[in-house]
Amino acid sequence: MPNLNLIKFIKEARKRGFDDYEIREPLIKNSWPILEIDAAFNALKPKKRVHYTFKNRVEIYLDNDLLKMIDKRAKKNMLTLPEQIEDILRRSCLSLKNRKLLPETKLDDMLVGIFSRRKSGKKK
Repeated sequence: MPNLNLIKFIKEARKRGFDDYEIREPLIKNSWPILEIDAAFNALKPKKRVHYTFKNRVEIYLDNDLLKMIDKRAKKNMLTLPEQIEDILRRSCLSLKNRKLLPETKLDDMLVGIFSRRKSGKKK
């Protein structure tokens, strides 16, 4: 059973013009359990008669600035927003696949190298 106070809070925030991302972010920062937040948002979704689950469906939350940037790029490429996001993901996977990984290199090690704050390159 979703938290009724949380549902009321979400409804009020939506009436005031906040989008779901702007509502969800402060709740998470203020230590609300993610499962409770999701349950409240799911309780507010319109009920469907039949529920299908698809392996190829992904739900992500993007902040408004990033969403505007991707939407602008989609219009430039004459794509819809979902098509543009799919294109970005596809290209990202293909570029990772085309990189030549050494047999002993693990994906985790490569990701640590990419996201590490340590500067790589020539030492002076």
